[in-house]
Amino acid sequence: MSWLAPAKINRFLHITGQREDGYHELQTVFQFLDFADELNFNILSTKEIIHNNPLPGVPAEDDLIIKAARLLQQYANCHLGMEVSINKKLPMGGGLGGGSSDAATTLVALNQLWNLNIELPDLAKLGLQLGADVPIFIYGVAAWAEGIGEDISSILLDEPYFVVLIPAVSVSTVDIFSSPVLQRNCTPINMSQFMSGEGTNVCEAIVCELYPEVEQALQWLGQYSKATMTGTGACVFASFSTEAEAQQVLQQRPEQFDGFVAKGLNISPLYS
Repeated sequence: MSWLAPAKINRFLHITGQREDGYHELQTVFQFLDFADELNFNILSTKEIIHNNPLPGVPAEDDLIIKAARLLQQYANCHLGMEVSINKKLPMGGGLGGGSSDAATTLVALNQLWNLNIELPDLAKLGLQLGADVPIFIYGVAAWAEGIGEDISSILLDEPYFVVLIPAVSVSTVDIFSSPVLQRNCTPINMSQFMSGEGTNVCEAIVCELYPEVEQALQWLGQYSKATMTGTGACVFASFSTEAEAQQVLQQRPEQFDGFVAKGLNISPLYS
């Protein structure tokens, strides 16, 4: 059985402050896409944790799938292990949440496969130790998020088709959030203001300055529909009312950009 670890997009991203511990206070809206990594698990009778095809250059101690499995194993005092294989579709450093989604799917899958019966809120608290975005993927509903991303409220969004362009760069979230010119004092908005069209991605300007490829992708895609960067980049997206229209735009993209068409979803494919 394959377990899906879907992509997400940030429909907007504001930073409203920075805490003493260095974490940023933010406001954002997460929506899922029907485009996902696929994870396959084999349960072991020993406590061994095996990743059959880890990402090149990512050591085991930084592998979020392995970290998630070990964290759950320790939390539940579980004496079972697992072997995992992944069909990796989401790019690294793309702002689509691939690592966080993989970690969340690992927690959700092993919670069931190891018969642990941990409640979803407790699983989300565990996931927060792995990354601020992990709880979003565990709850699996489109969400308005505040705090460092852990203060979550469900939100009902339109579900258009998105063209997502993938510039050939990997953006470091740490580098963007540590930039001295990052805007950290956005005036908070509310859901109704967002629904009325307010909200931008305040990371866009910095990423475009550091990575011209992202700016080029935004400019090209913006010819057809309002284009926005997701997260700290590098991927950019624009919405279209029909799949045919989105596919037509994607097929015209410049050859330096990879990309795909995906439907926006209010319920994560992990659960649907």
